[in-house]
Amino acid sequence: MSESTKVITVKGAPTKRQKEFFASRARFTAYGGARGGGKSWALRRKLVAMCLRYDGLSCLLVRRTLPELKTNHVIPFLREYDGILSYSDSEKALLFPNGSRIALGYCAADKDALRYQGQEYDVIAIDEATQLSEFRFSIFKACLRGSNDFPRRMYLTCNPGGIGHSWVKRLFVDRDFREGENPDDYNFIPARVFDNPILIEADPEYVSSLESLPERLRDAWLYGRWDVFEGQFFPEFDAAIHVCTRREIPSRLSRFIALDYGFDRLAALLVGIDEQGNVWVIREHCESGLTLSEAAIRAAALAEGESAEYAVCSPDLWNRRQDSGLSGFEIMQGAKGMPPMRPADDRRVPGWRVLREYLSAKAGHPFIRISSECKELIECLPALLCDVRRNEDASDSPHKITHAPEAMRYAVMSRPQLLSEESPLLERSILRDFNINLKKHRSFFD
Repeated sequence: MSESTKVITVKGAPTKRQKEFFASRARFTAYGGARGGGKSWALRRKLVAMCLRYDGLSCLLVRRTLPELKTNHVIPFLREYDGILSYSDSEKALLFPNGSRIALGYCAADKDALRYQGQEYDVIAIDEATQLSEFRFSIFKACLRGSNDFPRRMYLTCNPGGIGHSWVKRLFVDRDFREGENPDDYNFIPARVFDNPILIEADPEYVSSLESLPERLRDAWLYGRWDVFEGQFFPEFDAAIHVCTRREIPSRLSRFIALDYGFDRLAALLVGIDEQGNVWVIREHCESGLTLSEAAIRAAALAEGESAEYAVCSPDLWNRRQDSGLSGFEIMQGAKGMPPMRPADDRRVPGWRVLREYLSAKAGHPFIRISSECKELIECLPALLCDVRRNEDASDSPHKITHAPEAMRYAVMSRPQLLSEESPLLERSILRDFNINLKKHRSFFD
């Protein structure tokens, strides 16, 4: 070692979970699951280690907003690694003497993500990844490329909840991969506050503060549970009681179709009602990129041999199209085997209230059961978030998870015979609103 060599000692020893994170060689590594697991510290140390190992490494560190990034990372970077790196405010980047750099990025909306199209990075780190939609994540995935021989890595820190909860859970927790996704590319390192003894020693009251939170928030932030999270619109949903096997579905049911159509996604459900008024979701068909006529064929196939009494659909299908002069109803009703179509009562808040009542379990017995074959409905119902402006409504973001629940809402609101004064399910105000709406659309039901 020459006399001019500067030795800098970096304080802090990693925990067992942080060592697992450092050792991961997967293309995509997610680290987290609960608060206080030491995720941010580990993310910074991993980026610094890679920048020092590879001269000229190009990294991107992303958080929802730039002020959050400066507070949560830039200041700690300079405090923890003074002498190893410097910060350039004009470049919005952390710079290393060997030419490596960590560019600072933000992404609060889809338009922000589009700014990164065409850019190339060797390593991308996304802090609080569940605050990003899957669309934004896909943009950053496309930026993970280059012509050099550096490793391509993406590191994500995450907690349950947020608009990205569903895709993070699918990829890293459930490992439910789609065509083109390589399971070997994805690695999840779970972390809880109990894995971080340094924090517990420094702040003994931190665990107590998490334990005092409301139940759902406590389960998510303290224990890292991904099946419950703050902002979840249907906390009543529990796969253990709402999901059933096909064998459990009664044979004697009054059947009908409920569908939500958009070119981006068709969600069609085959639904049955038993003699006690319980709802059974038997099968589903969910597909993107279908024309109206193609969607009708798929819905008719779902109803084939089921003696479906009707198909309840979004009322906008009764609007005439400027290009053909025909309504979506006229196009779809013409498909062979399509049951008689009815416009749904599509009022959102009353509809969600009714669906919530069906999901509620009295003495462990819910009024709705869903076949395990209906994977999209089972995935999307618990992934719905509350609308930030209207707590009684579900958010329409991310939009891709809303179609199957919308169809389910149409289904339960299409059963006027269940909305009786004696029904234990529903409030009289909802019954009154439904009857008013039913009179408005009487011609469609006759």
